[in-house]
Amino acid sequence: MVLRPTLNINLLLLKATLLFWLVTCCYTLSAQTVRGYVENQQGLGVAEVSLLLDSTLIAKTDILGVFRLPDSLIAPIQLVLKHPNYETKTVRLSTRHTIIQLLPLENRQQLNTVVISSIFQKESQVIIPTTKISSKKIEAYSPVNLVSALNEIPGVYIQSGALNTNRMVIRGVGSRTLYGTNKIRAYFNGIPITNGAGETSIDAFDPEDIANIEVVKGPKATPYGSNLGGTLMLNTKQATVGETHFSNNFTMGSFGLLKNRITFGTAEEKFNLHLNYDHLESDGFRDNSAYRRNAVLLNTNYKFNEKNELGLLINYTNYFAQIASSISQSDFEEDPSQAAYTWEAAQGYEDNDQILIGLNYTHRFTNRFSNTTSVFYSYLDHYEPRPFNILDEYTNGYGARTLFVQDFEFLDDTSSLSFGAELYADEYRWKTLENLYELQPGNGSVEGDLLSDNLEKRHSLNLFATTTLVLTEALKVQLGLNMNKTSFSFLDYYHVAEDNASADRDFDPILAPNVNVLYQFTPNLEVYANFSGGYNFPSIEETLTPEGLINPDLGPETGYNYELGSELYIFQKRLRMQVSAYLLDIDNLLVANRVGEDQYIGRNAGKTEHKGVEFSMSYTQEFNNNLMLQPYLNAEITDHRFIDFVDGNSNYSGNELTGVPDHKVNGGLQFGLNHVSFDTNMLYVGDMPMNDANTLYSDPYTVFNVKFAYKNKLSERFNVEVNAGINNFTDETYAASILINAVGFGDSEPRYYYPGAPRNWFGGIKIRYEL
Repeated sequence: MVLRPTLNINLLLLKATLLFWLVTCCYTLSAQTVRGYVENQQGLGVAEVSLLLDSTLIAKTDILGVFRLPDSLIAPIQLVLKHPNYETKTVRLSTRHTIIQLLPLENRQQLNTVVISSIFQKESQVIIPTTKISSKKIEAYSPVNLVSALNEIPGVYIQSGALNTNRMVIRGVGSRTLYGTNKIRAYFNGIPITNGAGETSIDAFDPEDIANIEVVKGPKATPYGSNLGGTLMLNTKQATVGETHFSNNFTMGSFGLLKNRITFGTAEEKFNLHLNYDHLESDGFRDNSAYRRNAVLLNTNYKFNEKNELGLLINYTNYFAQIASSISQSDFEEDPSQAAYTWEAAQGYEDNDQILIGLNYTHRFTNRFSNTTSVFYSYLDHYEPRPFNILDEYTNGYGARTLFVQDFEFLDDTSSLSFGAELYADEYRWKTLENLYELQPGNGSVEGDLLSDNLEKRHSLNLFATTTLVLTEALKVQLGLNMNKTSFSFLDYYHVAEDNASADRDFDPILAPNVNVLYQFTPNLEVYANFSGGYNFPSIEETLTPEGLINPDLGPETGYNYELGSELYIFQKRLRMQVSAYLLDIDNLLVANRVGEDQYIGRNAGKTEHKGVEFSMSYTQEFNNNLMLQPYLNAEITDHRFIDFVDGNSNYSGNELTGVPDHKVNGGLQFGLNHVSFDTNMLYVGDMPMNDANTLYSDPYTVFNVKFAYKNKLSERFNVEVNAGINNFTDETYAASILINAVGFGDSEPRYYYPGAPRNWFGGIKIRYEL
C-alpha cells in the first residue's frame, strides 16, 4: 500500500505553524541591540573582522561572519571595519543596515594566519581556488533541494530524476553511475556521509539549514580522500555568540508542495546549540511520485577552555518516496507526467530511516599545534519494492577520523603541516524477495519467496599528509600524499555448498600525490596549477559476476589530473573573473553492463580522457540609494572521450563520453533594494550522448527560474520575510536526467528519460524571533 500524509496531519502542522506566528507576533521586545553580517563578494561570511569605534575595538565577527554590538551602543552609529585580507570600510549602522560586503585586498587567505584543526575539518584548505556556495546563494532558489544552486558551478552537473534520485557529475566523473552519486567524497560538518560503496546522498539534508557548501573538483583535497570526482563539504548554520532565536519557514507550492522548518539556536562564549526540524511533502508532477520527508538535526559545541572543545552532531531523516522511474521516448513525448508502466503497477517506492551521529574533540597543544578527532556512526534502513524484486536492506557504518595541524617557520614565514587518518567500516545486510504484484493486480507490491540473502563488510583506511609552504610573498606551494587501503568481504547466507558465493576481496594500497602551486603577480591577479592523482574503487555489487561470484580481475579506476587557472579582480575589485583548463586521464574505467531489467554488473573497460575549460564571472555594483546589482555568468566547454573502450565486438574508442553535455551555461542577475530582493537564473545544458555508440543524443534545454523576496523588521526582535518564485518559467519540456545505455526488453522501448518538472510555483513566509 502507498503511504501518504493524512489531511489531519497537514491541518495539525498548519495550526502549529499559525500558532507559532501568532505568539511571536504578539510578543516583542524593544532593546536596541545591533547585529550584522559581513560577507565577501561570493556572499560567504568573513570571520575575524574587527569593528572599531573611534579606533577602539568593540566587536569581531565570528566564524560565520556575524557580529553583535554591545547593548550600550545606540544606533545609528559609524564604525570602521578592518581585516588583513580585505579593504578597510567605514559604514553607518542602523537597525536596518545589517549586511556589509567587503572587497578583497588579497585574493588568497594569508598563510601566516593560524588555522586550527577544527577549521580544517570543515574546510578543504586547498590553496588554489575551490567553489563555495553560501546560504545566500541557496536561498535564491526553491527551498526544496540543492540541485539548482550546485548546477551554477562550472564543471558540476546534477541530473535530477526525482527528489530522491540525483546523480552528481564533476568534470565527467560519475556520469556512468545509473541511479545515484558516487566517485566523490562528501562530508557533513566534517563527518563522512559517503558509505563504504562510495555512494553519496545529499537529498537527506535540509537546504534551508546549510550555511555553506564547498566543492573541490578533482582529487585535490588530500585529507578527504582522493576520489577522481572530487570532494563535497556541507556545513550547517549555527547561532552567533550572544544570540538566542526561534525561526519558522513555511513554504507551499505546485503539486501539493508543503515544507515547514522550525529552528531554535542559542550561543554563548562557551556553548552553542542548533536544533532544526524539517518536514517536506509533495505529490510530485508525475504519477507514482509522491514524496514525504521528516528530519531532525542537533548540532552543539561546548568549549571547556581555550585548549579544549567538544562537539556533537545528530541528524535523523525518515523519508518515503514513490518511484516513477524512467520512461521511453514515445511516452516522454506523449505525456511526461506518466510513470513507467511496471513501476506504477507495482506501486514501487523506497522507505528510508537513517541516522548520522558524530562526536568530535579538539585540543590545542600550543598556539601552533592542534588536533581534532571525531568518531561517527551511521545507520540506514532501506526498503524498496521494485517490479523485478523487493530489496530489503540495512547498513551500519562506523569509523574515526583524526587530524593534526602544525604551523612552523620556513624561509622567514609561517607555513603549515597537516596529517592524520580516517578509518571507515560498514556492514551492509541485504536480501531480495520475489515481487508478486502481477499475481494480485491493484494491490501494489507483494512479498514472495526469498531470492538472496547477503552480508557485505567494507573497510577503508585513508592516511594523509599535506604541507603548505610559503616560498616568497608571491609564491605558495602545497604538497600532499594520500594512501588508501580498501577491502571487501561478501557472505552468502542463501546458497549452500558449491553454490555458496562467499568471498573476500583485498585491494592493493594506492598512493595518490597532490601538488598545488599558487603565484600572485599583483593583489588583483594570480595564477595557479595542480597535478594530482586519484582513484575510485568498485562496489561489491560491481565486482559480482552474473553467477554471483566475485570477479578477482576487477580493479579500481585510477587517474591523474592536470590543471591551470587564473583569478582576476578589476574595476576596484567589483568584477571577479576566474578561468581554468584541465585534463583528467582515467585508466581502468568502471562500466556497468546490463544483465536484466534494472540489473547490472561492473567491469573495467579501458581509458577515458576528460578535457575542459571553465569560466566564471561576477560583478557587484552598489549604489548610494541602497541599490545593489550583481550579474554573474558561469560556463564550461568540455571534450570528454573514450580513448580505449572495446565492448564485446563493438569498439567505442574515440566516442564522446556517455551522459555528459559538451557545454553548459548558467547565468543570472541578483537585484537588491532596501528590503526587496529579486533573483533570476538561466541554465542551458547542451545535448549529450545517451549510449556508448553515440547514435542517440538528448535534446539541449534551457530552464529559467525567478524568485522575489521582501524582508523587514517588525520590531528589534522580530524579522519577517515573504517570498515567491517560479521554476521553469518558460514551461520547457526537457529530460532532467538520462538513463544511459537503456535496453528495451521484449517489445518495449528503452527507457532513457526522466522528465523535468513543468512550470511550477512556490511561495512562503519566514519569521525569526530573537530573545
